[in-house]
Amino acid sequence: MKKALYLLSLTLVLSFAILGAATVYAASTDTRIESAAEDSYVFKTYLKDDDIKVTSNDGAVTLTGTVGEESHSSLANDTVAGLPGVKSVDNQLIMKDKTPAPGSDAWLITKVKFNLLFSKNVNAVGTNVTSEKGVVTLRGKAESLAQKDLTTEYAGDVEGVKRVINEMTVAGEAKETSKGADKMEAVGDSIDDASITAMVKGTLLYHRSTSALNTTVTTKDGIVTLSGTAKNGAEKDLAEKYVSEVHGVKDVVNNIKIS
Repeated sequence: MKKALYLLSLTLVLSFAILGAATVYAASTDTRIESAAEDSYVFKTYLKDDDIKVTSNDGAVTLTGTVGEESHSSLANDTVAGLPGVKSVDNQLIMKDKTPAPGSDAWLITKVKFNLLFSKNVNAVGTNVTSEKGVVTLRGKAESLAQKDLTTEYAGDVEGVKRVINEMTVAGEAKETSKGADKMEAVGDSIDDASITAMVKGTLLYHRSTSALNTTVTTKDGIVTLSGTAKNGAEKDLAEKYVSEVHGVKDVVNNIKIS
């Protein structure tokens, strides 16, 4: 009888010890998730002016607060979803202001700016974007004619853009803006995988040529793996091209299949 009571007591002690350890581990994981989100490249760079609170409960993350643009909501969601230990994301973020009507000039300006944002080969900071009746005008400074042409390509690949007028200046006048691009690339090696995955997803979504792709994106140490389906080889190659130009991407493994 005493032996049975001893074994029962030992079992209870071990059970409570395991339960306590599991609780401590879960709390530690939640703290790590919340800190990783706040310290991520995306949150520090693109979402720094938004009011976003990240709360994790046993890996189930809730996002609350406000964002200035609709695209920031999905960007925050995709970044957090890519963090280790995250099981689910409940996105309750709301817009500070009214969302521009789809297809409106204000909406196009937002989408074009977003399309330029993540590419290391264009000068998003130094590019001013305006739109009138679907005709987008670009002004600012480009480091080269190739960069100017690529900026035109990116802007023109936004759904709803009818035409692009590029009035950007080239070469010597762009020395000051190039410093910003150099600084961005200088931190490229420190960009976390979750941020890269979120930027890649946003890039594929907002380019008209790749928005319909059924693609899964994973990132490990800056190497992005694409899987899913594309309609043809050109669509597959274009996805790889756009992804390779995202900040922090070191290499692209393109496993997309042709449907």
